[in-house]
Amino acid sequence: MALTAKDVDRFEAAMPRLEAVAYRLLGSVSEAEDAVQETFLRWQATDPHRIEVPEAWLTKVLTNLCLNQLASARVRRESYVGQWLPEPLLEGDPMLGPADTAEQRESVSFAVLTLMERLAPRERAAYVLREAFGYSHREIAGILEVGESAAQQLFHRARKHLAEGRARAEIDRAAARRVVEEFLAAATSGRTEPLVRLLTADARAIGAGGGKIPARAKAFEGAQAVATFLRGLFSPGPAKRALAGGSPGVYLTTANGGPAVVAVVDGRVVGIMCPEVTAEGIAAFRNQVNPDKLRRASARWAAADHGAPLFHAF
Repeated sequence: MALTAKDVDRFEAAMPRLEAVAYRLLGSVSEAEDAVQETFLRWQATDPHRIEVPEAWLTKVLTNLCLNQLASARVRRESYVGQWLPEPLLEGDPMLGPADTAEQRESVSFAVLTLMERLAPRERAAYVLREAFGYSHREIAGILEVGESAAQQLFHRARKHLAEGRARAEIDRAAARRVVEEFLAAATSGRTEPLVRLLTADARAIGAGGGKIPARAKAFEGAQAVATFLRGLFSPGPAKRALAGGSPGVYLTTANGGPAVVAVVDGRVVGIMCPEVTAEGIAAFRNQVNPDKLRRASARWAAADHGAPLFHAF
């Protein structure tokens, strides 16, 4: 049936929250946008006047669309060329959603988004709805169509799995930024030893190129291997400049609530590195270089002035 202007306004008012839920559930901007669009089509096909609580109805429809998407996404990601990583979002992007509490900020961190890929779809939904958006266990039970105790179990299992994957304590944002500044200085020194000192013994470096940009299929593991890789990554080379379309300007900014190193060529973001900084050192580097997963970041970057880069990578 045709929607009234008021019905459309209701949906548009709910869109920012729906997009933020979908992004946390799927880790992909395009998939999140598709899920929200499909939710609108379902809204359009129903009679909104018969829905007592539109927000609850929209959240339930969206969540179940995302659950279906996650099931099929697992199959697609198994055939993904190289490592699969979520899509990073730069600071201020409304799709990041609420960030008022530590729990909300953690639920959208790049490290947690990556770890959430290990969760069963319903565990992920229970965690996101509870931790990031404050839904009660009863409300989550209604959305997932399970009993309230089952919803509680899903949430607690999700938290346990995520805690196991993040055994080290993180440090505050300002301290993390200082560590990343030290890393950038070490990475451009041409020496491996300063880098090794900043890493945990079991540090890892993962790159996602999606078959569009060369990236190693297997992660680099161990401080020495990661430091050697990073030293090479920032060393000059004509092949690298040709691949990137120029010499990338390197900026230190924020993505998904944490420090991020952004590489930019002619106003276009060509890579985002998200270091995982812990009290023991940098435990992981997750590098997104797939151009399909940098389009939104590029658009937001081009819309603002970021000044001069810290340096040019190569």
